[in-house]
Amino acid sequence: MEIYFGDVPGVKVGQCFKNRKALREAGIHAPLIAGIWGAQEGACSIVLSGGYEDDIDDLDFIRYTGQGGQNDKKQQVADQEFTFGNRGLQLSCDYKFPVRVTRGFQIMHGPEKEKGYRYDGIYFVEKYERIKGKSGFYICRFHLQSQSSIDILENENGNYENVIGQYRTCLLYTSP
Repeated sequence: MEIYFGDVPGVKVGQCFKNRKALREAGIHAPLIAGIWGAQEGACSIVLSGGYEDDIDDLDFIRYTGQGGQNDKKQQVADQEFTFGNRGLQLSCDYKFPVRVTRGFQIMHGPEKEKGYRYDGIYFVEKYERIKGKSGFYICRFHLQSQSSIDILENENGNYENVIGQYRTCLLYTSP
């Protein structure tokens, strides 16, 4: 699947997808496991799914931990480098490429488990850094800001709903 940047035609912010395969089929995020889609050409999409202890998700603002350095038990056991997907997010920052953000059911601000994954719109990487994480290893951290506030989302009828306090809702649901 070819990488591309920006909105996906026909997909709305707040729309939910049953699993990673459905995200791929919709063109939102192609990798079935990796959280970052893209590398040398920039990163066009990320999925937050609770895989890294250093992630901080404040809805409109995300401090996203890059990929790598983990063992099979999801423990950080080595330093991360600005390679592969981390390099992609670095380039997206440098060139101001839009990044699609999807939240999984595994995290606090994600949808309910049976809803799977919720597409939450376009974000921009404002800055990146390499810092020591909670486990004492260097991580690649990316600061992402939402293009528009996620406090209010448009539902399928064209009305706007306040979703503060209702983070686990989906405005539309797409099954595979």
